Amino acid sequence: MGIRRFAFVTPFIAGVLGGLSVALAAVPKYSVETVPEYDAVFERTMGWTGGDGVYSVGLGKDVTLWLFSDTWIGPVVAGGHKDATLVHNTVAIQRGAVPSKDNVKFYWGKAEDSKPEALIKPDDGVGWFWIFDGIVAHGKLYLFLMQTVKTDSKEVFGFKQVGTWLGEVENPLDEPGEWRVKQYKIPHGRHAKGGNTFFGSALMKEEKLVYIYGAMEDWSKGFSGRSMIVASVPAEEALSDFGAWRFYGEAGWKVELSELTALFEGAATEYSVSYQPGIKKYVAIYTENGMSKKILMRTAPRPTGPWTKPEKVFECPEVDWHATYFCYAAKGHPEISSDDELIVTYVCNSMDFWQMAQDARIYRPRFLRIRFEMPHP
Repeated sequence: MGIRRFAFVTPFIAGVLGGLSVALAAVPKYSVETVPEYDAVFERTMGWTGGDGVYSVGLGKDVTLWLFSDTWIGPVVAGGHKDATLVHNTVAIQRGAVPSKDNVKFYWGKAEDSKPEALIKPDDGVGWFWIFDGIVAHGKLYLFLMQTVKTDSKEVFGFKQVGTWLGEVENPLDEPGEWRVKQYKIPHGRHAKGGNTFFGSALMKEEKLVYIYGAMEDWSKGFSGRSMIVASVPAEEALSDFGAWRFYGEAGWKVELSELTALFEGAATEYSVSYQPGIKKYVAIYTENGMSKKILMRTAPRPTGPWTKPEKVFECPEVDWHATYFCYAAKGHPEISSDDELIVTYVCNSMDFWQMAQDARIYRPRFLRIRFEMPHP
């Protein structure tokens, strides 16, 4: 299989981190291994040749939707992107429990001149969308869309988020090019120089509630100033019924956004929360502070916590390939995982756009497998 195994990690007892209560419980034993055969599925030299974001949504039995933000479309020549186009979002459909080059098909939009463009564009014509997490409910696919615009900065981070929209796909089982998408601007959140508050970083549905995780930023605290937050919607309600949203705080679920509180600090913009049946715990996977070589994991007895201290499960080796490289976007994919394992992806990028463009080894998903040691009955 070509798998490299990294380490076994022993349990630890959690305490208190940054003034936030965390669970007094042991993190299960686990091992971590790379999955190069999954990496190879997204190592392509024509058409879709790289993208970040990398969320996944189950559309049906053994049918997985992959969601990408900025994406390279075009040939890879001599290890770099040549005469290629960078579009702001694309998707792929995987038909089969295990991804392979034969069962993953990519989709993007096409402009009037037949050049590639984003699959989903803002109806109001402002900026572009990066696709965050999605979920299927009531036969519809809901996608969280981060509306983003350019700034005057010439740096690699010359953009800012100006809104969050909910895309409601009425016909998710059709080809993505035939999707009928309604767009609803999400009224809950804020966008400010000192830090944004938004939802869509991770989604999870249980019997009675859909959990909508997000981030609350306070940059006066530095790189650790981004915290996990969560809202919920009754499972029988549409996600687009924004009046049905409730926000989790110290006193439970509340109507007002102002009453939500952070679940833990040091979170990322993108992450995952999923239930792991084999260990009977909820698992959060994210990149430390959003940009780091470190991929972290926390566990909790409930979707709202309390969460254990962060446990480092992996260090991304690509950071050492070039002085400008960084890693981000770590998250789990329960749709293609089993009860005793969680498949995880992350992405490597460069602070130098042209360095990223000439190195097609980066800017595409890299896969890990976290294998949990099942508890004794």
